[in-house]
Amino acid sequence: MKLSEFKFRLPEEKIALYPAPHRDEGRMMVLHRKTGEIEHKMFKDFLNYFGKDDVFVFNDSKVLPARLYGSKEKTGARIEVFLRRELNADLRYWDVIVDPARKIRIGNKLYFGEDGSIVAEVIDNTTSRGRTLRFLYDGSHEEFRQQLFALGEAPLPRFIKRETEPEDLERFQCYFAKNEGAVTAPATGLHFSREMLKRMEINDIHSAFITLHCGLSNFRKTDVEDLTKHKMDSEEMAIEKENCDIVNRAKDMGKQVVAIGTTVQRAMETACDTLGHIKPYEGWTNKFIFPPYDFHVATSMMSNFQLPESALYMLTAAFGGFEKTKKAYHVALKENYRFGPFGDVLLIID
Repeated sequence: MKLSEFKFRLPEEKIALYPAPHRDEGRMMVLHRKTGEIEHKMFKDFLNYFGKDDVFVFNDSKVLPARLYGSKEKTGARIEVFLRRELNADLRYWDVIVDPARKIRIGNKLYFGEDGSIVAEVIDNTTSRGRTLRFLYDGSHEEFRQQLFALGEAPLPRFIKRETEPEDLERFQCYFAKNEGAVTAPATGLHFSREMLKRMEINDIHSAFITLHCGLSNFRKTDVEDLTKHKMDSEEMAIEKENCDIVNRAKDMGKQVVAIGTTVQRAMETACDTLGHIKPYEGWTNKFIFPPYDFHVATSMMSNFQLPESALYMLTAAFGGFEKTKKAYHVALKENYRFGPFGDVLLIID
């Protein structure tokens, strides 16, 4: 397929600037992929579509407060530094993106905090905007991370056009987040509150967890017309045996396996065999899924309404069927559903 087939006009006001007042109070569209039927519900209604021994699979990656602002040595120029991942804990090496990049060269020093107590030196150029920083800090690794993250803010994507607020550190974090490393939230999981997870448990619906540390490519527009030439950034992921067993047991029993978000789909498809079972995994994935694609594990999925030309929209369309998903998005625009990581949910079932 071609990139242009995933283009649609998304008015800026359709992108949610804030989540619903309570996590589980958003709207939900239900797409029946066999018939194309569409229903309009509230998110809490999803329990009506699932039952005993069905399994929901979540991404428990925890978002770093990845966006920092420092000042350049001598000039004092304000520089945005976006933490991507830690490269070496002992040497305090981090892979980052800087803006404006043209001002930052190897050997430059950046100062962070009101008193400039954390200093970083640029030691390498990795891409046009990418740099490797070495933070100069004498304390323990744990103290360093605490101080560094205390200076950061929630890494909301730039298309959410408002100032970041302290409350965003909680808003942009899943309730069940555990394993630190993401630089953007696995957004569909944001809708699940503690109360909703408890209701699932009462209904004998099981939960399994994968970890995929979401990178910036999730919200970046695809830039090649021929999708077979698109390359996803590699992202670190892990699936433990106990979670594999929960998913595989549901598959063997003929129960529903519900992928909560596109990152869960990519992780399970990376770690699965030809029988649709998933295996323990620890490593990296750059799996890019677009139509047509034969999914092996999930029988249903939830996904927020995604932006045009994004890899997230393409994967959603691959699962729901391109034409049916395209129609669902058209209806969503008409019915004023909210788009983006703070937006509403599309539930795709058979």
